Amino acid sequence: MSRHVQVTFDAHDPRALSSFWREVLDYVHPAPPGVELAEGADPLAAWDEFLERAGVPEDRRNSSSAVEDPDGRGPRLFFQQVPEGKTAKNRVHLDVRSAPGLQGAERMAALEAECERLVALGATRVRRFEPEPPLSAGFIVMTDPEGNEFCLD
Repeated sequence: MSRHVQVTFDAHDPRALSSFWREVLDYVHPAPPGVELAEGADPLAAWDEFLERAGVPEDRRNSSSAVEDPDGRGPRLFFQQVPEGKTAKNRVHLDVRSAPGLQGAERMAALEAECERLVALGATRVRRFEPEPPLSAGFIVMTDPEGNEFCLD
């Protein structure tokens, strides 16, 4: 039997970081437990209402957040608030597959276009690695708004 995977990020601002990754991956914020969201309803507003009704103090309402693949294929991403900042390079990172099936200049152009979109969302471009067949098709290293490394692959 296979296992489901959740990837957990330590974060300063879980809501903001989950919103960034929601846009990167075309994921969604899930509804609170037992809440059926109407079409077009804001799940973050629903969470605010849910936490207020549950008596969670306002200063604890951004202690965690999550995003999920609406198609149920990809892993759930969970963001938990921690007091310390990021101090070293990630030992694990996400590869965002932005140019599947593309090669050479066409692949790198697709990665560059996605890089521009993600920079506009708050990511930082770190370095481009050119294709080196047969071992590498080329990729771009980036960081999310809290400095977590990831690759456009």
